[in-house]
Amino acid sequence: MKFKFIDNIDEISPSQFEYLKDSNYPFLKYEFLSALEQSNSVCAETGWQVKHLTAWNNNQLVGFMPLYLKTHSYGEYVFDFQWANAYHQSGIEYYPKLLSAIPFTPCTGPRIILKSHSDNVISDLMFEKIIEEAERINVSSFHYLFPNKDTIPTLQRKKSDAKLMHRVGMQYHWFNQNYNNFDDFLNQCKAKSRKNIKRERKSFIDSSISIKCIEGAQIDESLWKQFYLFYCATYAKRSGNYGYLNESFFQIIGKSMPSSIVMAVAEVDNNPIAISLFFKDQDTLYGRYWGCKQEIEFLHFELCYYQGIKYCIRNNLKRFDAGAQGEHKISRGFKPIKTESYHWIKDKRFRDAISHFLDQEKHLVEESVSQLSAKLPFK
Repeated sequence: MKFKFIDNIDEISPSQFEYLKDSNYPFLKYEFLSALEQSNSVCAETGWQVKHLTAWNNNQLVGFMPLYLKTHSYGEYVFDFQWANAYHQSGIEYYPKLLSAIPFTPCTGPRIILKSHSDNVISDLMFEKIIEEAERINVSSFHYLFPNKDTIPTLQRKKSDAKLMHRVGMQYHWFNQNYNNFDDFLNQCKAKSRKNIKRERKSFIDSSISIKCIEGAQIDESLWKQFYLFYCATYAKRSGNYGYLNESFFQIIGKSMPSSIVMAVAEVDNNPIAISLFFKDQDTLYGRYWGCKQEIEFLHFELCYYQGIKYCIRNNLKRFDAGAQGEHKISRGFKPIKTESYHWIKDKRFRDAISHFLDQEKHLVEESVSQLSAKLPFK
């Protein structure tokens, strides 16, 4: 077994990568990771230096983990800015750090892909290799974000200073209870919630605004251009900055992975006024970005939530991950769920302090999940 850190995903071929895959999870597709790099959305200049870890057996690729050398904490959604600030105040460098995550994508999913039927031995060896590399290049830490249950590390090294600490977060996901249609979903809601959802959707029934969902090759280059303008406008409105992703990235994925992409488009006189972008796999819809030309009441809810719910019901998808944050999702049927991440901190003093913080935070998150679950709109 040999391990190699690579500076570009193009150092392995699509066919080698495809040999590993056992899932249609869109954000760990070769095409998605390659588009991030081809477009320079991730690179040393943007603070995301590629350092993917590969595992080889007899010159055959048997394992892959996305890995980046980060010089900031933006675009991760597991927030460690307080940790970085504490390091800075102590005169110690927090950056660079090693990060295994999907850039700009707080969606739970696989973070390691292995040759079919491989066991956890390979993944544990990969974690050991990363920690060895972190010590060798003298980074402060290693972070493993939003893994699914199948790729949660079992690594528990004997040296206590090498242990991966567990962190719990919270998001809001919608789950399909074998609904036949949207009305079937509404009928499972309490009267007040059902009335509120109908009121929000009424604005787009028999109005001048038409809404449609389109997929894959139906999304042409001009629509991608329009979407990118809306995407930039949303970021400019929120933060005064452009988004993390550039137009080249969206044009590339539109051509390279169309079967994973869905758009909900609102139009007036056949001209788009708002667009939301989703990705999908065999059982989940992932709501990622949205933007609009003009602010219209409830349009965000319609395009980002209700159209996604309708799509899941129509296509028998089990779950709808509509993106990070947003307590307002609860009244629209999105359940609070716990997310996970794992962290290795080199400095023992900070490791002990962060471990104490994570214990306290875990109890607060679990309490919040319990309290917020009581606010769900269902009967």
